[in-house]
Amino acid sequence: MISRTRIPVTPEQERTALEWLSVLHDQPNSGDQATFSRWLKADPAHAEAYAQAQVVWELSEVAGSTLADEEALVMQRYLTAMNTSRLSRVRYWSGGLAVAACLLMMVGVFAGWQPARWLDDLGADYVSAPGQVRTVVLADKTRVTLDADSAIAVNFSAGERHVQLRRGVAFFHVTHTGDPFVVDAQGGEARVLGTEFEVRLQPAGAQVTVLSGRVGVKASKDGAQQILIADQQMAYDAGVTDAVHRVDSQAQLGWRSGWLTYYKTPLVDVVADLKRYYPGQIVLLNSKLGTRRISGSFPSKDPQAVLNSLQGVLGFEQHSVFGLIVLR
Repeated sequence: MISRTRIPVTPEQERTALEWLSVLHDQPNSGDQATFSRWLKADPAHAEAYAQAQVVWELSEVAGSTLADEEALVMQRYLTAMNTSRLSRVRYWSGGLAVAACLLMMVGVFAGWQPARWLDDLGADYVSAPGQVRTVVLADKTRVTLDADSAIAVNFSAGERHVQLRRGVAFFHVTHTGDPFVVDAQGGEARVLGTEFEVRLQPAGAQVTVLSGRVGVKASKDGAQQILIADQQMAYDAGVTDAVHRVDSQAQLGWRSGWLTYYKTPLVDVVADLKRYYPGQIVLLNSKLGTRRISGSFPSKDPQAVLNSLQGVLGFEQHSVFGLIVLR
């Protein structure tokens, strides 16, 4: 098999190639075709960029639809809350995989802009970037460590201290002041009774893990409270709680020192973690593969190396183009 040397392509050439792919899929006129032909011949890098764009299209037809649908849901919730007539704009995204919508989403991914992340950050007080673990000190001296690509909003008023986890994962070392300290996440809450603990948003619902002390967890504002102590963990979703179970909290919280540790964890959850450390997007297309369970510890700073290791064990396909990783 003869391999060829890949011609370097700039981000601007990548975006232009994707734009041309959109034009050519939308009944171009003779003028468009002539202009495209001139652009293609003007530089060997243009032909390389267009060839890579075609690969992206083939790999990401389903992935692009998935991403577009996810962002549409986020934007629809946001616009509904704003009570604005701009709701009609969201329908453009959610009506299936239009070529322009998919490619615009891909361009946004390559450029590092993602609407869901932007909307989370818009209402946040503290944010960590992809790949960044950040510790902040709140006004009451409580220390909050944000995992990569996470966001919180803080509201200290009316005799209560509330922190909303808007994205990702946060670890709390709470300073006792006499005022209640509550972490709101996915419709439920974790109320501090003297503790160090983590709250983690999941693809569905949230999860609370206690390192020390006690935390009262509710799956909804009016739900029953479940008390967790050190080395206990509980998840909840849509007002329903799972059973409390014992964990090695030090290992579970290893991300604070650069390690991701799993025990019989579904691959879909592992990928969700890795996304926070990867500057582009990782899309898992095989739902059956996503249920495969993983055990082990991996360095968080190199998501690509982790995926390569998992690929060797699980045997899935992995494609990487323009910063987009597709697993299937």
